[in-house]
Amino acid sequence: MPEKVFGLTYQGIKDFQQELEERKTVIAAEIAERLKEARALGDVSENSEYDDAKTAQAENEMRILEIESILKNATVIGDEDISQEEVTLGGYVRIRDMETGEDLEYMVVSSQEEDIFNNRISSDSPVGSAILGKKKGSTVTVKAPTGMLKYKIMDIKKPS
Repeated sequence: MPEKVFGLTYQGIKDFQQELEERKTVIAAEIAERLKEARALGDVSENSEYDDAKTAQAENEMRILEIESILKNATVIGDEDISQEEVTLGGYVRIRDMETGEDLEYMVVSSQEEDIFNNRISSDSPVGSAILGKKKGSTVTVKAPTGMLKYKIMDIKKPS
């Protein structure tokens, strides 16, 4: 079955390429050194340091494969793909919580780039999917784990 194709921002591509390079060089070298030190302790059959290093090695290799797959299946979201008329992947949106009056600003990204701590919400999230394709002034109701939330789209911008 073919893998899902999805959009990544230029910054997302750059971040994944940087992480991939770090994992293939720095992290792999650190793990190799840990394995070498653990082997030097003798019998590896009951060596927790060796087991931990092997686990770290497997996790690193899995993440490398995951990143390579992400990069292989990604399409770049260019400036021409981002609208100021409606909420699109790669664009910024300011929404107002209609209950609290609080304004929230997010960049809408694919699930691979989601980082709520840096105000990057996934288009697959409850809020992201509700606002995607909507225009400034639209009101959306979102079914969230905490209950029903109502937001008004206050502004839509392209990245600067």
